[in-house]
Amino acid sequence: MKLASLKGGRDGRLVVVSNDLAWYSPADRIALTLQDALDDWARCEPELRGLAESLEHGSVPKARFHEHEAMSPLPRAYQWADGSAYVNHVALVRQARAADMPESFWTDPLMYQGGSDGFLGPRDPIPLKDEAWGCDMEGEIAVITGDVPMGASREEALAAIRLVMLCNDVSLRNLIPAELAKNFGFFQSKPASAFSPVAVTPDALPNWKDGKLHGKLEVELNGKPLGEADAGVDMTFDFGTLIAHSAKTRALSAGSIIGSGTVSNRGPDGGPGKPIAQGGLGYSCLAEVRTVETILDGKPSTPFLRHGDVVRIQMVDARRHSIFGAIEQEVAPA
Repeated sequence: MKLASLKGGRDGRLVVVSNDLAWYSPADRIALTLQDALDDWARCEPELRGLAESLEHGSVPKARFHEHEAMSPLPRAYQWADGSAYVNHVALVRQARAADMPESFWTDPLMYQGGSDGFLGPRDPIPLKDEAWGCDMEGEIAVITGDVPMGASREEALAAIRLVMLCNDVSLRNLIPAELAKNFGFFQSKPASAFSPVAVTPDALPNWKDGKLHGKLEVELNGKPLGEADAGVDMTFDFGTLIAHSAKTRALSAGSIIGSGTVSNRGPDGGPGKPIAQGGLGYSCLAEVRTVETILDGKPSTPFLRHGDVVRIQMVDARRHSIFGAIEQEVAPA
């Protein structure tokens, strides 16, 4: 089952989307918004599935689905917590700084709590006031949970996953060092993120297995391939582990979003991956590109995002059909 929130009001209008992303049917008789559905999932889920089946059979009113009319599936959420499940990404960044990485990073997930009071739509521009802030995209996978009790096990956490989607976690890299130096975490360096036009239930994803979404996450910059890393490879912590980690000392409310962190693959030799042009899988963010350049050349040469740059993030199936729709955003002056 695929769900989306079309533009209209602060929290959008919930619709069911066909598997090929061509059509939608309004879900207002079941729930007005996605958050409404998540709050009453036991009642709403079977009714939404029935509507989705009827849409596939053409037995309910439908209209063309246009991705640019979609907001992020949850235009705002009660919680947005982003992990760093691909420890390869963390290791590379620390290697470039000649900093040791604690062994605990391989056993205890990193996670920060981001702003969730408003997300960018998948086709909204990325507002950037100052290019010197070092704007970067981060191609990620994210899940939306139902209620998760405090102290939930990994298995309980996996059972609480309602929907899966893609994410562009925007980062202002040049603001991060000063914030982290205060030993109090991110804030100004983490502006609004964006999510894919469509969120999908795990059972509708044949490449979803053991709390991981397998498949290439395609990241493009200005129409050129930047990354094709497999989201199911080198993911040290699956989503069950990430959710259980976040619920260790507090319960999570239905509608919480948990992110994977930047999708990152090692090279075949276990070292830094190579650019796509050199036969590698590339990178899901510019920080990793710059990190590899620093390791190999002593300094980075690729700039961060500038006004007018266009970022595109999507995942396709075996037939090259988009699964979640595409995040496509232009960097624009704020």
